[in-house]
Amino acid sequence: MPTYVALLSWTDQGAQNYEDTAKRAETFGSAVHKLGAKLLSIYWTIGPYDLVAVVEAPDDETATAAFLQLGGVGNVRSTTLRAFGREEMERIIAKAAG
Repeated sequence: MPTYVALLSWTDQGAQNYEDTAKRAETFGSAVHKLGAKLLSIYWTIGPYDLVAVVEAPDDETATAAFLQLGGVGNVRSTTLRAFGREEMERIIAKAAG
């Protein structure tokens, strides 16, 4: 399944309610699961982003739906990256090499 890495920044609302962040992460994991995806990991970070989430989803549309739902709650803004594992990258290189 494709992997997505989301760099998350708290909104003012999310920062004001920081006490609920672990519960919100659990709720996000459940919501992702209902869409047919999986929250592989979530990390709280120091630096330009407040959290990093790693999600597996069957396709871009499902991943986008998950992150739209997350953003719609109003606690975070996200920058989502499609990540490729080693085997995927080897296939990509094979295609590029022709």
